[in-house]
Amino acid sequence: MRSRVWWPTTAVVLGLLAAGCGDGDKDKGADKDKAAAAGASVNGAGGYPVDVTDCMGAKTTFAAAPKKIVTSNAAGLELLLRLGVGDKVVGTGFPPGKGTLPAPLDAQAQQVKVLGKMVIPKEKLLGSGADLYIDTFASMGGMGGGGGMGDTPTDAEYKAAGIKHIFLKSTACAANRKSPVTDLSAVQDDITSLGAVTGTAAKAKELVDGMKKTVDGVQAAVQSTPESSRPTYFFFDYDAGTKQPSVVCNRQVAHAVITLAGARNAFGDCDGDFKQVGWEDVIAKNPDWIQLGVRDRGSEAANKAAFDEAQKWLQDNAATKGLKAVKEGHFVRIGSERTTIAGVSNADTVREIAKTIHPGKKVG
Repeated sequence: MRSRVWWPTTAVVLGLLAAGCGDGDKDKGADKDKAAAAGASVNGAGGYPVDVTDCMGAKTTFAAAPKKIVTSNAAGLELLLRLGVGDKVVGTGFPPGKGTLPAPLDAQAQQVKVLGKMVIPKEKLLGSGADLYIDTFASMGGMGGGGGMGDTPTDAEYKAAGIKHIFLKSTACAANRKSPVTDLSAVQDDITSLGAVTGTAAKAKELVDGMKKTVDGVQAAVQSTPESSRPTYFFFDYDAGTKQPSVVCNRQVAHAVITLAGARNAFGDCDGDFKQVGWEDVIAKNPDWIQLGVRDRGSEAANKAAFDEAQKWLQDNAATKGLKAVKEGHFVRIGSERTTIAGVSNADTVREIAKTIHPGKKVG
């Protein structure tokens, strides 16, 4: 059975980034409004101090931009690279494989020191010299928190090492959401927050505006299709294992991606982020489309081979070969990370899914 390598599957009790700031007095009022909406506060000229609150309401204050940053995985690393502060990243866990990030970012990513091929060992994190640690996982039993993959620093240990410890809301808090996630606002809040903390608010706004423009274009194209007429969609998490499928529930960012693309998540009635079900449950849903959820292998050829492997498994397996989507060849070949991990590419995935499942629409 394959094991999930870098996305969360269990309940998370801590974590969120939610901050906004202005570039100066001229924009400060509007940016304060944005920050308030995101649950943060901005004080003083020039955008600092910035207060960032977590899911439990605890506050972390930044008097200035961090100088040395460590990220828990490739998701946080990619966001920092896109914001233009890659030179401040001194280490990462769960590093991106060569060729898995967009070409302009890949070379930079490969230069970042790998502190852990999976979760960063406690002693390496505390001894990294960082003044900020961006955590995508929070306190999770199997993916970087206390119970499953080694010891993690306490709040007191972070403080003693001079490291501020903050989280990415859209991933770390997914399981704790009170209602289904149907848009990318949490991801966009993360980007805005990182922009506030790192002093790159203008670049963050540019990235968020680009995401909104992409999604708005898709929405305009698919809005005429009634909800009841939209195709059902199953995200087949092939790399999580085939013995017992792990499905995307309605608190996971992938649910929003699927919904915005004009589809209905086959397991959208499941409260949470991910859940293991039986193949009989998938058969009962009998989806119209299946996304072949495989991780980026680092090259076009390797990715094609992985997609082919996942598709062949569905076509050969006695439990799945009779599914409507399998018989009709309705497969979507888009990587797992850009669907289930928060990032700028979530918006591009919305567009690509829509293009595939709504071929008659002018999606763009």
